[in-house]
Amino acid sequence: MTRNEFRFFDRLRVRWAEIDAQKIVFNGHYLMYFDTAIAAYWRALALPYAQTMHALDGDLFVRKASVDYLASARYDDMLDIGMRCERIGNSSILFRGAVFRQDQLLVGGELVYVFADPREQTSKPVPQALREVLLGFEAGESMLDVRVGDWATLGAAAKAIRSEVFIVEQKIPIEMEWDEADAQCVHAVAFNRLGLPLATGRLLQPAPQLARIGRMASSQAVRGAGVGRAVLDALLQAARDRGDTEVVLHAQLSAAPFYSRAGFNARGAVFEEAGIAHIEMTRTL
Repeated sequence: MTRNEFRFFDRLRVRWAEIDAQKIVFNGHYLMYFDTAIAAYWRALALPYAQTMHALDGDLFVRKASVDYLASARYDDMLDIGMRCERIGNSSILFRGAVFRQDQLLVGGELVYVFADPREQTSKPVPQALREVLLGFEAGESMLDVRVGDWATLGAAAKAIRSEVFIVEQKIPIEMEWDEADAQCVHAVAFNRLGLPLATGRLLQPAPQLARIGRMASSQAVRGAGVGRAVLDALLQAARDRGDTEVVLHAQLSAAPFYSRAGFNARGAVFEEAGIAHIEMTRTL
């Protein structure tokens, strides 16, 4: 196997606890590496695992796991774990895994899952919707549908995400979350291939040619998978389309690196908003 056989990689650094008396990664940890990569693979599909399996009325159970050891990884090595869906049968799905140190293949793996009834643990046909997502991803298709529109069109989906993130997760008071601006804003919502809303944001225009982005929120299960960036890019494009030349936002301090990677620059001092540290950030269009 070579790196170019994989569309998806999950990167990790070998930890001290993962090496054995021979000063190499203990053989059993490679199964953990593959399992961790599978979890990241689901994020790349924009499929929150638990919600997806509930919606499909099934779950995936490991039927077979095999590992082929070719060379050893050592402490502090940076490893790329390649993962791909190689074959989908009637009720089974075969994933092929590979551990690379740069271009060197260290370990190969094969994981066979069976889609089954979670209560009886009896096999069921792989749902067509899941089959299409897996095959589409491996074919290079986008996993997201980012829609831009008004509150009447996207409000229900946006409200569900914002409630999950701001009210439930971050404990922001309900009365601080909802305001009259929603009805005047341009909204963006990212949906996955199964129609589940995953991330949202809104665009205001406080002054001519000035855009303000706010209420950016992504479901926890897909953070780091590019879903929030897709929403941000859609809002930036909407701002360009209406002739805005500058964008401003109030970023939670923990999210500032995310906006920096999108070309935003911090301006001014840190301040508190809704009990959370924020920084103003801007960029030109």
